[in-house]
Amino acid sequence: MSISDSYLESAKSQFIYYKTLGEKAINQLAEEQLFISTNEDSNSIATIVKHISGNMLSRWTDFFTSDGEKEWRNRDSEFEETIKTKEELMIFWNKGWDCFFELLFSLKPEQLSEIIYIRNEKHTVIEAINRQLAHYPYHIGQIVFYAKQLKNSEWESLSIKKNKSKNYNDEKFSQDKKA
Repeated sequence: MSISDSYLESAKSQFIYYKTLGEKAINQLAEEQLFISTNEDSNSIATIVKHISGNMLSRWTDFFTSDGEKEWRNRDSEFEETIKTKEELMIFWNKGWDCFFELLFSLKPEQLSEIIYIRNEKHTVIEAINRQLAHYPYHIGQIVFYAKQLKNSEWESLSIKKNKSKNYNDEKFSQDKKA
């Protein structure tokens, strides 16, 4: 497997992981908790989802033929509270991820060095992927943190539970190495 193949497989795995992490956090919340903002300058989870989706649709639609910041995108409106239900929120979430994954999973290793533009700035495809590999997990981290605060003591850990690292490691190291 070439380094380009390995990179694409790694990127796909990382994005799937972060999508799943966001969904696990969202699914722990009651519907009304998705729309809570702690103050005027904070975004609810619903607003963060709307922003991620808007970014994905803009960046990955017509990826090779138009700038990643589409004329039809109204980024400021992504921060307006317009989503009203969890069902609507998940439609936004899935629409963005579907658009992104359709492009990501269609990429060929030889395309990684091709040039695309985001806000009129030149990027290789690999740079564009890396840019989003920083951006999407940043916002998903916000979702997870916010959800954990809202659930408080009822939060179900999405990783190694507090004070359980030894148990987790013992379990992992008792198994054969995985490829």
